[in-house]
Formats: sequence, structure tokens, C-alpha cells
Amino acid sequence: MKIFVLLPRIPYPLEKGDKLRAYNQIKQLAKRNEIVLCALNDNAKVDEQQAFQALQPYCSSINFIKISKPQILMGLVRAFFKGLPMQCGYFYNRKAAHKVNELIARHKPDLLFGQLVRVAEYIRHSELPKAIDYQDVFSYGMKRRRDIASFLTKPVFNMEYKRLCRYEAAVFDEFQVKSIISQPDRDLIPHPMRDQILIIPNGVDHEFFKPQRQEKRYDIVFTGNMSYAPNVNAVDYLANEILPLVWKQVPEAKMYIAGASPDPKVKKAASERIVISGWLDDIRDAYAQSRVFIAPMRIGTGLQNKLLEAMSMHLPAITTPLANASLGAKPGEEILVGSNAEELARHIITLLTDQDKAQQVAQAGYDFTNRVYDWGKSTELLEEAMKNALNYKL
Repeated sequence: MKIFVLLPRIPYPLEKGDKLRAYNQIKQLAKRNEIVLCALNDNAKVDEQQAFQALQPYCSSINFIKISKPQILMGLVRAFFKGLPMQCGYFYNRKAAHKVNELIARHKPDLLFGQLVRVAEYIRHSELPKAIDYQDVFSYGMKRRRDIASFLTKPVFNMEYKRLCRYEAAVFDEFQVKSIISQPDRDLIPHPMRDQILIIPNGVDHEFFKPQRQEKRYDIVFTGNMSYAPNVNAVDYLANEILPLVWKQVPEAKMYIAGASPDPKVKKAASERIVISGWLDDIRDAYAQSRVFIAPMRIGTGLQNKLLEAMSMHLPAITTPLANASLGAKPGEEILVGSNAEELARHIITLLTDQDKAQQVAQAGYDFTNRVYDWGKSTELLEEAMKNALNYKL
């Protein structure tokens, strides 16, 4: 197949979950198919040449379409008055749509594949066979953000939540192949036939994220894009509710917050016992230099790649029921799960003071991720669905 892949962001470097998923799916699909890549770019700081070099081995054509701030503003205004989600308005503009259509006409792909509903507006009306990767259920993620929002911002989040609900249901009927990252996310898609959505979990590069021997400089680590609202919320939760309980029992415990673009709220958490890294050239160092990993997620949707990476590197991991619902690890064996600050703090203390327990959880989590999460296997399911859609169309 010749697959035209449309992304809302250039999928390199791999500091965000959607980029990681897109990059690895392209890499796997390219083994048996021709990939024509078109990626929107709203970030002037992205090194397009570096990204081109990273993607070139997998794509017959690579196209980056810049989106300027004035175009973004105009797209948001149009979306507001047309009743579209602001997520879509941010990434859609007519000039970019013209370029996308030109590329499709030039390359004559067999199938169009869009990642996230953010790009659905570009291709939803095409007569070509189409696939859409919801990845996460954006609407419910917005609902969770609405529920904890301030009085002033709550109406904005509520508007976006309702618009996303309508849009996620609308695009369902316009794409032959629908995929999503986990069953809990699929169950929240607002469409009566949501069981037709294919569950395509993420994988983890086990050769890259493998155990390393390094000096342990930190007791606890949390990683991710630190401008992403669920991660910012998690850092606040750690700094103000969880760690003070840990320090009562283990006063010397040191926390490492590792990830790109730390929000001002994240930077504010820095102290003698909380280190904020900012961008790291190799995120594996953060895992290898730490004893325990925690992802205390309270909002957001989807599968947490950070958990897969940490467990693949043989770290004992702790998370919340929200994050483990998508992960599917066995609580108490392959991962420790806490529903509140007290339970999460207790798990941290246990893993820092009981080395046998820490080793048991680390090994079980390592075995679990190696057994269940594989990019090749998950992408084969997606590829097969694409082939079926193409054959049906023909």
C-alpha cells in the first residue's frame, strides 16, 4: 500500500506521546508499505533538517507544512463560530489544506491515515479509504480538566468538551478504520458503535529502553513533557501532597522531575529535595539514575509511555487507577497502585525501604512490558485493518 500519513506535529524529537506513537507506527508500516508523510509544524524551534534525517529511512516523501501564529489565530476564530473543537481550529487552515490536497493529488495514495481528530478536518471528506487514530479520547480528557478548572476557565473547558464529543462521534462515520490506544479510552468514545474501534496499544523499544547500570542519584523519578497539563498537575500533586508524607518517614528522599519544557508551576516545585531537569538529551539517564518511578496521574487519558519505558528499564513503578486502567498491569505484583496521596506515599516508602519488594515489582513489571507491549505486533493489527478497508473499497 501507499499510505499518506497526516500528522499534527513533526514526529521528532520524541518528547511527546503522539510523536512517539506516530514515529514508531511509521517505522513499522514502512517495512511493507510506501509512506508519504505530511506533518504540520506550529513550532519554529523544531529542527526540520534533523527530523528529516530521522524520518528519511522510512518515508518515500517527507513534507512539513508550517503553521504561523496568525494562521492559528484565524483557525481558532473560524472554529469558534463554526462550532468546531478549538483543537481542530488550532491546526486547520485553508492554506495548509490546499497543500495537503496538492500532495494527495500528486502522490495518489491508496489510503489516508490521520493521527488524532486534530487533523480530521483535512481529510474527512475525501473519497479515498481513510483511517483515523483517535489515540486518546480527547473529549473525556477535556472533561477531567474541566472538573478541576478554576471558576473563570471552567466554561471554556466545558465548551470544548461538548464540541469534542460531537466531533469524535461525527468523524467516526467518515473513516473506514478507527483506532485508539486502549479499551478504557474506546469505551468513552461518544458513539453507539464504538466497539468497532480497533485497540492499537503503544509499544516500547526494549532494545533502547533496557536496564542500565548507573550510579543512583535520585530516589524517585517522574518523566514526561512538563508543559502538558496532566503532567503539570501530577507534579503539583507530588510536591504538595505526596512527597511531604514520604519525607516524614524518609526525610532524605530526593525527587527528580525530568522532561522538556517545564511549566512555571513545575519550576516552582524545585527545591533541595526536588530537582527539575528540563530537556535531557537521553531520557534513559533519568530512569537509570533513579530507584523508583511514579506516575501519579489524576487527569488525562491514554496509555502512559513513561510507565512502559520505566518498567522496561527494570524500575519498580507506582501509578494511579486512572493510568493503570489503560496499562493493564497487575496491581501489587507488576505495579503498585494508589488512589490517594496517602496510598501513593506509602508505596514510595515501601519500595525505598524494602529492597526485596522493590526487586520483585521491578522484575514483574519488566516481564510484563516485554511480554505485552511490542510496536511490531500492535502495528500489524493496524496494517491488517488498512488492507481490509482497501480491499472493501476496491
